[in-house]
Amino acid sequence: VIEQYMSTETKKKEIYTYQAPWNLYSCGWSYREDQLFRLAVGSFLEEYANKVSVVQLNEESGKFHVKHTFDHPYPTTKVMFLPSKNTALPDMIATTGDYLRLWNVAESGVTQKCLLNNNKSSEFCAPLTSFDWNESDPTYIGTSSIDTTCTIWNVETQQAKTQLIAHDKEVYDIGFASANVFASVGADGSVRLFDLRSLDHSTITYETPDTPLLRLAWNKQDTNYLATIAMDSSRTIILDIRFPSLPVAELSGHLACVNAIAWAPHSSCHICTAGDDAQALIWDLHTLPKPVEDPILAYNAEAEVNQLQWSSLQPDWVGVSFGSKLQLLKV
Repeated sequence: VIEQYMSTETKKKEIYTYQAPWNLYSCGWSYREDQLFRLAVGSFLEEYANKVSVVQLNEESGKFHVKHTFDHPYPTTKVMFLPSKNTALPDMIATTGDYLRLWNVAESGVTQKCLLNNNKSSEFCAPLTSFDWNESDPTYIGTSSIDTTCTIWNVETQQAKTQLIAHDKEVYDIGFASANVFASVGADGSVRLFDLRSLDHSTITYETPDTPLLRLAWNKQDTNYLATIAMDSSRTIILDIRFPSLPVAELSGHLACVNAIAWAPHSSCHICTAGDDAQALIWDLHTLPKPVEDPILAYNAEAEVNQLQWSSLQPDWVGVSFGSKLQLLKV
């Protein structure tokens, strides 16, 4: 009995909670091997002045330390560290809101490196709904906007490589599958594929004309697969881009609308979904194309989960945010 008691006492915790001073929306894990358990989190305040904090868990003490907090205009629609484990590269964060901004992270603090705006014709900006930093070639960031466009930025030159009208209505998300291939989803209910080497056309791989699609996520290990979620839907749609138009699976374990999706960084058949039913569910898709009935793991949060990120550096850990809390879950 004593041995059992000792072993459970010394066992590492499987959930860590950071309590922020404000409601949270966006969060992103660091990719650097010298910065384990570090994340950036963005506030969700219905006013101009918002914040981004860089927080880090000390696994020994089990406590989070706020490394930096910096001001951000409007809530961040997404926040992401430079997606590279190479510690020789600069330590950087990208954020979207009114514009795409790049930030330098140093021990002394976080400073804005640049603000990227491709709308030269107007003083008004079209808010950016999301972005993706190309992991295969971190020179490029793609942004999606409510003005129906996607813009591919060269981070080094700070110039737009291309801007294209991607959808008939607002574009809500963008994601790179590889150095050249990316997809976008939007209010017109379509998933569209693009290739930077031939931008004169795109491929519609899936369409639900009456329902906006809010998010997309590429399978990190097998880019034939991507997932998307529709507005106010409790289902997650899994697509195989080799067989367009029909989903290869629909995951229907949530009791309210799904808000966030993330594929496992280290496995081609695991995906995590989270939603308004305060649940984060992990699914095993290795039986596809047979139907996937139930998740293999369910986590209950204290409130509606609005954000979910799976750490590529530490694939045993998923981060979820709800209300003013960020929780790290060992999966």
